Amino acid sequence: MFTQSVEYALRTVVCLAYGGDLPQTTVQIAKKTLVPKAYLSKVIQLLTRADILISRRGIGGGVSLKIHPEKLKILDIVNAIEPIQRIKTCPLGLKAHGVLLCPLHKRMDEALEMVERAFAASSLAEILAEPNSSYPLCEIKPDSPVPSFQEKISLKS
Repeated sequence: MFTQSVEYALRTVVCLAYGGDLPQTTVQIAKKTLVPKAYLSKVIQLLTRADILISRRGIGGGVSLKIHPEKLKILDIVNAIEPIQRIKTCPLGLKAHGVLLCPLHKRMDEALEMVERAFAASSLAEILAEPNSSYPLCEIKPDSPVPSFQEKISLKS
C-alpha cells in the first residue's frame, strides 16, 4: 500500500527521533536504517522541503528533526513523500459513475480514509513510546538497549 520511499522516510524520522537533538550524517542514518545512501538523500530532501527535517552542511552539520516528535504526525511524514490519494471520481473514468463511486471503489476510499485518520491521530512520539520488545523500523542489537523516547526526554532534563 505504501511505497518504499514512504518506508524509508518513516525509518529516517524514527532514527532521528532516537538520536535526540544531535544531528546525524546521511552515512550514519543510512547505516542505522538500512536505506541506500543515494536514496536516503532524496528522501531527506523531500522531508526537508516539507519542514519536517533540518539539514545543515559542514562541520557539526547533519540532519535532525525540525518538529518535535510529540507534534509530528505520521500522516505528515507520509504526505511529505507520497500523499494518500483518496478516490474522488471513478478511477476507470466511467462517465456514468462520475463522482458516484461503485461499491468497490467506495469501500476502497473508505479504507484510505481510515488509514488517513489513524495516521493523522498518531504522533511519532506515541509510536516510539508504545511498549513493545521491538523498536519501530530499526534493527537494534540486543546488547545495546535504546532507552524509550520518554526516558530520553527525562535524561535530557
